[in-house]
Amino acid sequence: MKQFLMRSAWAAAALGLCATASARGLIPEPNANALPYATQSHPETLLLDASTAGRGFATSTMQIPVKPGPFTFVYPEWIPGYHSPHGPLVDVSQIKVSANGKPITWRRDKVDMYAFHVTVPEGVHTLDVQFTVLLNSAGSLRASPNVAVLTWTRVLFYQNNINYHHYYVKASVILPKGWGYSTALTTESRVGERVNFKEEPLAYLGDSPLDIGRYYKKVLLWHKGNAHMWLDMFADAPQDLDVPAHLLNAYKRVAPEALALYGSRHWYNYHALLALSNHITFEGVEHHQSSDNRASADFMTNPKAQLIEGDLVTHEFSHSWNGKYRRPWDLTTDNYQIPQRTDLLWVYEGMNQYLGDLLSFRAGIRKPSEYPQYLAMIYAQMANEPGRKTEPLIDLTTAAPFLYEASGQYPSIRRTAGDFYTEGELLWLDVDTIIRTKTHDKKSLDTFLHLYSLPKFTGPITKTYTRADIEKLLNEVVPYNWHAFFQRHVYEVAKRPPTGELKRSGWKLEYTAKPNPFIAAREQMFGMNYQWLSYGFNVGKNGALLDVREGSPAWKAGMAPGMKLESVDGQRYSPGVLKYEMDQAEHDHQPTSFIVAKDGWFHTVKVSYFGGPRYPHLVRIPGTPNLLAKIMAPHAKH
Repeated sequence: MKQFLMRSAWAAAALGLCATASARGLIPEPNANALPYATQSHPETLLLDASTAGRGFATSTMQIPVKPGPFTFVYPEWIPGYHSPHGPLVDVSQIKVSANGKPITWRRDKVDMYAFHVTVPEGVHTLDVQFTVLLNSAGSLRASPNVAVLTWTRVLFYQNNINYHHYYVKASVILPKGWGYSTALTTESRVGERVNFKEEPLAYLGDSPLDIGRYYKKVLLWHKGNAHMWLDMFADAPQDLDVPAHLLNAYKRVAPEALALYGSRHWYNYHALLALSNHITFEGVEHHQSSDNRASADFMTNPKAQLIEGDLVTHEFSHSWNGKYRRPWDLTTDNYQIPQRTDLLWVYEGMNQYLGDLLSFRAGIRKPSEYPQYLAMIYAQMANEPGRKTEPLIDLTTAAPFLYEASGQYPSIRRTAGDFYTEGELLWLDVDTIIRTKTHDKKSLDTFLHLYSLPKFTGPITKTYTRADIEKLLNEVVPYNWHAFFQRHVYEVAKRPPTGELKRSGWKLEYTAKPNPFIAAREQMFGMNYQWLSYGFNVGKNGALLDVREGSPAWKAGMAPGMKLESVDGQRYSPGVLKYEMDQAEHDHQPTSFIVAKDGWFHTVKVSYFGGPRYPHLVRIPGTPNLLAKIMAPHAKH
């Protein structure tokens, strides 16, 4: 309710229109002021029959406390961690409402389609609601024959306009026979395949996903006293759980490194849930005492997968502090219907991208010595993105609810939500190096994080911040014009990404013909061909152009995303043939001739590029301290 009252002037203006809107029959602006009928002693009950999850659906049955008269129940829309109206309403089907065994007519609101209206008859105090949950949508597959990722916000309705910290739900799940499960929720009992959980506030239930599967392994990574961190893996095949001992040892160093980084803990028992499947969409979603991580089947057995995406678990784990405990004031709402404002995601996600990567290197999931090449890759990515010439970072964070869902051609012109993650890492590395150089390495971003995450120990609660709070804390660490710094890099168009961190760290950027190891690993893993800095395009595994860089030789020749490379100088296209012809062009200075296909038409395109292969690398500046080595070195006492 406090957050609702502090909403933006835009929301206040919208509230001013409520009388007119109501007169037209529209529902009022979402709020959290209603008296919750579901209390701790009389909670909403939720039974999720997931016995059919391996077939891609489940059945949800609720008993919702009500009072006679008009009543509105809602389906969660704005889901924390997704920063968008992500609630998959299209996956809700076969809705049935009844009371005392008699059907009740329901109707969907004509404007807010997440809201459903009924009239509760006299003498009825509990509404029975059932619907079928479809688990696999286009672009978001959550179930395979052997694994399923279940999120409570996808499988329930709840009373409209309540504060979800004060609205209680008692949940149960029916598992497929022989399957295991893991969640941060407290298990109250188990009878056969039915698992009953302790009643919880809706806010905590929605923050506690449930992984289930036929093949699973639970590994205790760390414990101290009554506090534990677990890695709970669920796989499509048992061999995908055979994690090498050296890699498990690295994951066991994650909690000590995170505790050293933040100097605090705001969880009791943490479960890093990890679904390993080629049939489930890659994803990472933060929660306070758990995380929902989904990766390819070989994620824990393929070294290249760890090199490329080894920050998956560490990124989401870091969010327990940065994002769940400390959270932007205007991103913090009191139920799932109140819109979130995402402008401060350059702290929430941008800083966390840096911290998640940092933890992966400090723990040894990736070698600390590899970080300079990783940094070269992401710097080159941001430095050579055309959209940055017109779009400031703040516009990307503000528009995040739409950009997260964006797809289509020319993402480098439009820019994407991923940019404030990637550029956020450069931004916060810059902050880290400024602090270190100004204090002669006596302080660092770690110092800031110790202040940021005070007090040292709490349960899973939320403490909000503003931009001014962040700048004030940084000034307590080291006096500097942080407001102007962020204004320049975040709030104004920045034609270059943050750059000072390179020289300050003792490194400089060079482009050579030698492949960058992180780019090469991505090419091999995903069947791509990276020519962004040479011809000016990226190629998919089937020869299709994924994007073309504005102003590049390929752009000037008329190439466009969606074209398919059929041949290069008369030979059928392959990465090897393109590499050979690129080398030839470097010596004979003749344009490379491509035959491209699009929409049934074939064209010959000649691209004038003679510079040879071009990949980014960081190289040491002689006679300077290697600050990156100090930053990425382990900090915890193991």
